[in-house]
Amino acid sequence: MPKINRRGQAAVISNDEYTKIRKKLRTDRYRLLWDLAWYTGERWGALVQLKVSDVYLPNGRVKDKLIFQAVIRKHRPDGTADNVIIPVHENLKASLEAFNSGNSLWLFPSRCGTKPITWRNAYGILQRATERAGMTAKGISTHSTRRSLVNKLRRNGTDKAIIRKITGHRSDRGLDPYFEVEMDEVQGAIATL
Repeated sequence: MPKINRRGQAAVISNDEYTKIRKKLRTDRYRLLWDLAWYTGERWGALVQLKVSDVYLPNGRVKDKLIFQAVIRKHRPDGTADNVIIPVHENLKASLEAFNSGNSLWLFPSRCGTKPITWRNAYGILQRATERAGMTAKGISTHSTRRSLVNKLRRNGTDKAIIRKITGHRSDRGLDPYFEVEMDEVQGAIATL
């Protein structure tokens, strides 16, 4: 999906748009992928590599915190990456509890089951759901969930240091391009003068 008129950036989506796309995903597994992306803000390249053991305890209960290991996360130009720990949101917990992971090692197994689906496969699933939702022209991509989480947190007054902790950014320099200031925010700022 092209990031239409977005200067190369994925669209930020609203809660209603998230719900609209979610309804167009055809399986529980892909709805769970969408929920994980929405409530963690993690990149889809890491999400598709999650193992069942990353999300569930040996007794089948959902973990309270998800640990995205550095090995599956995007690496910086210097070759480093950090683990990121995200508390499980109540809505995400409900999705995870309702989900039957089967007997695969992978949370999102490929058809052969011996490896996870690819990012490209996940992108295709999102693209088809976005088309069915009539939202192709918006510029939604797999990075939309990450940008949306960052902007929701910022609008809710979350400190940048906390947002960086959630996203794994080391500095504001990497985080700042995610911010999308809305006209109502500009109007509110001007109104305080």
